[in-house]
Amino acid sequence: MRHSSPWEDRGVTASTTTAPLQLVLGEEELLVERAVRAALDSARQADPAAELTRTKVSELTAPALAELVSPSLFSEGRVIVLEAAQDISQELSDAVLSYAKQPAEGVVLVVVHTGGGRSKAAKALPAALKKAGAQITECPKITKPAEREAFVRNEIRQAGGKIDPSAVGALIDAVGSDLRELASASAQLVADAGGKVDEQAVRRYHRGRADVTGFAVAEQAVSGDRAAALEAMRWAEQIGVPHVLVADALADAVRTIARVSAAGRGNPNQMAGELGMPPWKIRKAQGQARGWNAAGLNKAMAVVARVNAEVKGAAADPSYALEKAILDLATARELR
Repeated sequence: MRHSSPWEDRGVTASTTTAPLQLVLGEEELLVERAVRAALDSARQADPAAELTRTKVSELTAPALAELVSPSLFSEGRVIVLEAAQDISQELSDAVLSYAKQPAEGVVLVVVHTGGGRSKAAKALPAALKKAGAQITECPKITKPAEREAFVRNEIRQAGGKIDPSAVGALIDAVGSDLRELASASAQLVADAGGKVDEQAVRRYHRGRADVTGFAVAEQAVSGDRAAALEAMRWAEQIGVPHVLVADALADAVRTIARVSAAGRGNPNQMAGELGMPPWKIRKAQGQARGWNAAGLNKAMAVVARVNAEVKGAAADPSYALEKAILDLATARELR
């Protein structure tokens, strides 16, 4: 039984010898797709004409499965993908496990399963396939910031590049949490930046997008640059960034500075667990905190609480409310 890491070779690696029975386990769609593609690529190394067949278990019967995996008269290679196996019936599960005892030559059976399932058969299938010796590729849902950062670093590395910690955060701020977009942007950045990706490269590549996000507005606002923050906010409005997102970013920036400032100076890597933030975010906040004192932060907290309510309906003009909040934050930063 072989396990693959979701970070290995952009999610999966095609081996030189294709396992006839494979279990793709998890809910992260991009990683699942890569696992299936890797199985097909690996099969085609042995037989360039190998065909791919995908079918949902809910649309499959035990006799139909037997026909799919039966040896071909002309010995063509085949990759059979059983999708949504968490919905499998007892009859079909029995058929899959029976086949697993003696796989057909030239056939690769890939079972895609979320890891859950309602029926007893569905819940028991992953463990039974593992026991049968299936090659396993784990594709867990990526939800935590640290996991998303690890994904970006791996994408950059697999594309042949290196990335600074601050650039990882900047890229996620610019692109968002969608893994497909992060993967595409990572590969493009390595190509455009010549392999070395820093924060400036991210900003340059995503000019017109990264520079108008709420995070960019907030970064200028908490640094006290009124003109740059207002310009970024108006640009964001022009392309339709919701007022609520800008207000949320202002609040996040202020609260982060306040929490990091209260925690005192320290190693960001060691503080990450205590504060529940990635090290790059703590490092950035430590730099921003040098321009703030306790009185200013107290005032800033009141400002972001006010504008949050205003953009959600308390103000007649949310654009004006945001502009006033930006100016008030700059004034709060100057309190001594």
